[in-house]
Amino acid sequence: MHKTRIVEPANLRVVATGLRFPEGPVALADGSLLVVEIARGTLTHLDPERADGAAEVVAECGGGPNGAAIGPDGAVYVCNNGGCFDWQERMGLTFPGSPPPPSWPGHGSLQRVDLASGEVTTVLTECDGHALRAPNDLVFDADGGIWFTDHGVREERTSDRTGAYYCRADGSDAREVAFPLDAPNGIGLSPEGDRLYVAETHTGRLWAWDVTGPGQVSGSAPLGPRG
Repeated sequence: MHKTRIVEPANLRVVATGLRFPEGPVALADGSLLVVEIARGTLTHLDPERADGAAEVVAECGGGPNGAAIGPDGAVYVCNNGGCFDWQERMGLTFPGSPPPPSWPGHGSLQRVDLASGEVTTVLTECDGHALRAPNDLVFDADGGIWFTDHGVREERTSDRTGAYYCRADGSDAREVAFPLDAPNGIGLSPEGDRLYVAETHTGRLWAWDVTGPGQVSGSAPLGPRG
């Protein structure tokens, strides 16, 4: 009979507590890191060497900052879902509930945060005439372009059909890369930048496409997003 051996994690320690649904960690060169706090609406700086575990708010993004990445200009780019979650407290834990609260504007955005000043600017709110519903995660390619996902929103009787997208850091050349996808979440590129990967939340599927150029992909599947 097979026996499972449980291995205790080595050197595991708490860096910070009291964060409001942290996501999208970005490691910095000095050993500190940035995270977004979705329920708090902030980009937050954490220093693992601080004994008190205090967190410093870098920028007030508003809405629901959901993913972050450092751009070629040194600024932080954030996928903001617009505040689409109706947060609920259960058993001492914070859960993202649905449907969206009345305060949700019906769309999210791609944002740029200047780390020196904390200034937040909106980069993109729509693509091909369609509003971004709830942007989730992003990754930069070697050319400085942004690949990102739009997770969409599920309400009581409806569910968004969204996809994966691409744009330049200034929001130009925005295009829909893969559609439709079912709640696309995490996104990444291969080390060589020649493969794009997207994870779907509700289906538990991982899609992959060959990257044929900036914002361009191809795949072999005959149906759906061809990944």
